[in-house]
Order: sequence, then structure tokens, then C-alpha cells
Amino acid sequence: MVRVLCTALNGETGPHFQLLADAGHECHVVDRRLDLWNPDVLIEAIRGYDAVIAGSEPYPPAVIAASPQVRVLARAGVGFDAINLPACDEKGIVVATTPGCNHHSVAEHTIAMLMAIGRGFPALDQEVRRCEWNRNPYPRVWGRTLGLIGLGRIGQATAIRGLGLGMKVIAYDPFPPTAFAQQHNIPLVSLDELFTESDFVSLHLPVTAESRYIINESSIAKMKAGVVVINTARGPLIDEPALIRALQSGRIRAAGLDVFETEPLPAASPLMSMPNVLLSGHVAGLDNESHDATWALGAEIIIRLHRGEWPADCIQNLKGQSGWMW
Repeated sequence: MVRVLCTALNGETGPHFQLLADAGHECHVVDRRLDLWNPDVLIEAIRGYDAVIAGSEPYPPAVIAASPQVRVLARAGVGFDAINLPACDEKGIVVATTPGCNHHSVAEHTIAMLMAIGRGFPALDQEVRRCEWNRNPYPRVWGRTLGLIGLGRIGQATAIRGLGLGMKVIAYDPFPPTAFAQQHNIPLVSLDELFTESDFVSLHLPVTAESRYIINESSIAKMKAGVVVINTARGPLIDEPALIRALQSGRIRAAGLDVFETEPLPAASPLMSMPNVLLSGHVAGLDNESHDATWALGAEIIIRLHRGEWPADCIQNLKGQSGWMW
């Protein structure tokens, strides 16, 4: 029997309980009062568990070293930058993600932010609530260029929606899906071309050494004056102080941000009070359908690994190694 702890948000409901029970395993939800960003607290929380369906809490080497009983970290989502892969490789811990579950949810959230800030929200809402009746025009979204940095599942889902809005879509990806781009007539461009040509820039990359702070002082200087920036991927893709300065100067007209370098977003952040910034709390990938699919896949990964199977499409580490056993 495997003991599984759910630390990811919204794990109190979903199909994972029944799936794991049917396979003869136990499933519990972490005490939500705990600060899982504190390594000592996290170590204690996962003590005695064989597998974790993890959220975005960090798993540095110290946590991995202090948790020898853990065999699987199944991340509820597609990002795994908070988990130290070399430390997991050393201890033989499988790190998995749940791809293909939430790309439509993130794409919808991206387009919702794009349309809102493109047409002047949240400022318009705030003005009316202050009994101010300002009727100023905003640029039309139709016909504008949407530049996607990253054209994986989420980028592709966003691209299709952008095309449906009558936008011209261009994309940069270090490993471009050429067949998809050709099918939908999406030019694959360099980063510099994307920065100079886009009216809207939307981020859909994981955080790597190469992509960290891909939006920075230098890249912002290459963008069109009045560009709109949207980030529903990972906070560290953006140098936040550089973004704030550009928003204050008007170089960047507006931003839609679902993710931040520090989460929750500190109350002292200037982003909190900017009328040209639309904020949400790392929820782009959460809708009813993605919730059920993500939790089901997280459970299935653990069940399959315990049976001796290897769901390679979901596993992010132990590359080139063989003979892993529960």
C-alpha cells in the first residue's frame, strides 16, 4: 500500500481519492494551515508518505535529503521548477507532471486577460466605481499582433483563440512545432523580431537558466511603445522591477499577471495599486475540467509506477536511467 499526501491546492475533492482507494492505496490532504514554503514544515508534513501530489511549494535539496521515504513527487500541473531535479535523481525520486490537462484553461485565462486589459480594464471599472465617467477610446484588438513566447500545448491553445479574435499571431519557441505553425500560418520568428513586431506579448515558457527574466530592461526597450504584456506561465520569466518601471512610464501600456516572482504577491508591491495592471492569483490553470483531469492523472501516475509501469510522457527526471523500482 502506498500512502499519498496531496499538497496541491483544491485537493480536497476530485477523482484521485477513489482511484487510489480502488488500487489499494491511502490518500490524505495536507493541513492547509501549514506554511509549506518553510522547508522544516514541509519535511514534517510529508514525513511518513510514499508519494506526494505536489503544488508549487519548493522542494530544495534539503527537503529531498530529509525525506528518504518519498518515491514520487507528482506535480499537479506542468511546471516543475520548484523541485530540484538533481537532488531527486540522486535519491531515485521520480518527478512527474500532469501534461495535457490544463492547457485550455490557461489559454482561456490568457485571452480573458488580453481582452480585458486591451480594452482598458481594470481602470474602467475602477473609474465608474469612483463615479468618474471618462469615455476614452482604446486600441482595437482585432488586427493587432499577438506574440507568443512559447508554442507548446498552452501556446498553441492560445494561438488558436488569438486567431479566432482576428489577431495576427507570431511565435518564438526554442523547439518550434513547425507542423502546427505551418498548419495555422503562424510565422516562427526570433525573439528580437517578436519583441519589435508584437502589440501583445504573452509568455508560455517554463523557467530555465535561458528563460529566466526573458522580459527585462533590454527586451522591453525593443518592444513597441504601448505594448501589452501577459504572463500566465511563471513569475520569474519577468524582471518585475523593470516591468514596473515600464508600466509607470507608459512604455508598456498594461499588463495581465497571474504569476509572480514572490507568491502570494506582497502587499507592498507597486503592482497592487496600478490601474493598468490586471492581477489574479496563479489560477489560470484552474477550471472544473482541468481540476478533475489533473488530479486523476496525478493519481494514475502513482498507481502505474507502483505497478512497475513507466509513464514516460509525464516523467521529468531520471533520464537515461533504468531499473527504477518502487
